[in-house]
Amino acid sequence: MRQDLRDLFKEEREKKHRLKAGHETRFEDRLTRAFPKRKRSPLRIWGIAASVIVLLGLGGVFFQQTSDTDPDKTVELSGEGVQEQAQGISLGDVSPDLKKVETYYVTSINMELADLELSSENKVVVDDFMSRIGELNKEYMALNQELNEVGPNEQTIAALIRNLQLRLQLLLKLKEKLHQLKSSENETVTTNNA
Repeated sequence: MRQDLRDLFKEEREKKHRLKAGHETRFEDRLTRAFPKRKRSPLRIWGIAASVIVLLGLGGVFFQQTSDTDPDKTVELSGEGVQEQAQGISLGDVSPDLKKVETYYVTSINMELADLELSSENKVVVDDFMSRIGELNKEYMALNQELNEVGPNEQTIAALIRNLQLRLQLLLKLKEKLHQLKSSENETVTTNNA
């Protein structure tokens, strides 16, 4: 019983296992019956082609819309009306993060401007604040010009962001001041009626 393991393996290798005749062909036939070749239906091919055409069409429309807008023009709102000003790069062109920051502040500023309630009683206060905002806007344009001439640097970018922050803070102060004026007018009217 004590056989050497090497001898056992050697004997096993010498024995060749032979398959019965025709076994391989029978196995292949079974495989083809179990997994028949799929035929591609023309409907599926047409569906894929239609999807590709739709995607290409949407891409073309998107490209056309983005190329119609001129990224080198900004619209500046001044007392006389709307002016277009051609410029090179802006704060948003430096990096995607700065684009988000610029978009946030510009959108917030525009929202606050749209929410202002103008009346003859608060005209003087609004004009005073708007002149300050106009000065900040001129500063912003000068900083933007510096950004184009010198190139992006940390100080110019920080100054541009700070300018946007100051404009938004100024608008919020204006809104608060208008609210205080309105409250004091309401108190005066209530006191006079009593």
